[in-house]
Amino acid sequence: MASDGADVEQNVEQVEQNEQVERNDEKTAVTAAEAARPAGGESVRVDSWIWSVRLVKTRSMGATACRGGHVRVNGERVKPAYAVHVGDEVRLRHGGRERIVVVKRVIRKRVGAPVAVECYVDNSPPPPPREAVAPAGIRDRGTGRPTKRDRRELERLRGLGGPEAP
Repeated sequence: MASDGADVEQNVEQVEQNEQVERNDEKTAVTAAEAARPAGGESVRVDSWIWSVRLVKTRSMGATACRGGHVRVNGERVKPAYAVHVGDEVRLRHGGRERIVVVKRVIRKRVGAPVAVECYVDNSPPPPPREAVAPAGIRDRGTGRPTKRDRRELERLRGLGGPEAP
């Protein structure tokens, strides 16, 4: 009977530990961002920040974008080493669209996407709709190579501007 009481106490302790672990899991996203914060000052390089919040794939792509004039902070073109602070507006032209974000949290290390979204306010215009691409012409099996007439007709349909037929 004494061992039953000890087993119950162990089970209660195990349940309390599991509840503590669950509470810690909820705080993981916040602690990941906190761990990525810069030590001391509240600023970080702009190329590092746009990489950390997943606006570009690599930090060197961020640096290249800065050098090419595709990154602006508060309306000014910046170099990769420019220090970003909370409240700054960062404009990035990348991948055929412009991203406009306001810095909410300054982080140095790259974090997961759910945490990264919490580090900025996205004021970007919605992406343009994708153009409907006509499916490539597929020839029936066994028809062979297109004739000169077929090729010219295809060029005319595609708008490639081949010689016009009289």
